[in-house]
Amino acid sequence: MDGEGSWRLRAIRGATTVTGNTVEAVTAAVTELLDALESHNPIVPEQIVSVTFSVTPDVDAVFPAKIARQRQGWDAVPLLDVQHMQVTGSLSHCIRLLMHVYVPEIAPPTYHAYLRGAQHLRPDWSGVGQVVKS
Repeated sequence: MDGEGSWRLRAIRGATTVTGNTVEAVTAAVTELLDALESHNPIVPEQIVSVTFSVTPDVDAVFPAKIARQRQGWDAVPLLDVQHMQVTGSLSHCIRLLMHVYVPEIAPPTYHAYLRGAQHLRPDWSGVGQVVKS
C-alpha cells in the first residue's frame, strides 16, 4: 500500500469441487478458482493479509496452499490449509477459501466465486461468481 488514498480490508470467498482426489485434479481446481478471483478483484499478492483453504476429508492428495504458493508473487502470502467440518449430506470433494486483502477504497465491489459443483452452496449467487458490495 503506497499511502495514497484510503484502503479497506475485504474478505473474498470462494469454493470449487474437484473431479477426483489427485494432485492434478486439485491443482486444476485451485488454479481455476484463484484465476477467477484474481481476474475479477483488484488482488495484488503484497496486499493479501492471508488466505485460508478448507477441504473436505476426501481431498488429501495435495495441500491447496502448496498450489497457491507457486503462483507469481504468492510465495510470501500467509497461507493455511484446514480440514472442513464433516456434516452428513454436505458437498464432497470441495475446496473453500477465505481471503483477506487490502484494496483501495475506490475499488469495485468484491467478486466471490463458486465454481463447478460448489455453485449450489450459494444458490442466491447464480453463475460463476457474484459481485457483492462489502
